[in-house]
Amino acid sequence: MTINITDNASLQIKEMMKEEEAANVRLRFGVKGGGCSGLSYSMGFDEEINPELDKVEESNGIPLVINQQDIPIIEGTTIDFKQNMMGGGFTIDNPNAIVSCGCGSSFKTATNAGTPDPNC
Repeated sequence: MTINITDNASLQIKEMMKEEEAANVRLRFGVKGGGCSGLSYSMGFDEEINPELDKVEESNGIPLVINQQDIPIIEGTTIDFKQNMMGGGFTIDNPNAIVSCGCGSSFKTATNAGTPDPNC
């Protein structure tokens, strides 16, 4: 399994998926260039799969799609959902990240520095 989704995150994602109109919607998780550290996480819903580029799996009851080129960067990542007095939000724990920004949404790995945003 490439990604681990905790029970709290799974519950939150399932609630969000109920609002999607497509029957075959999946959580798409990956990375893109940008952010202060060079790479940023990308997470959203998608119903389209490219069998040549995407890996499809399930984690804790959540159907998941990952672009195969992102797998080495995010392998072993845990997605969690934390609730506190200020609200709630997803947290991402990526064992491959060697540097991350203060907010935790951008990072770089030992093998991929990405493209840092010069405006950060």
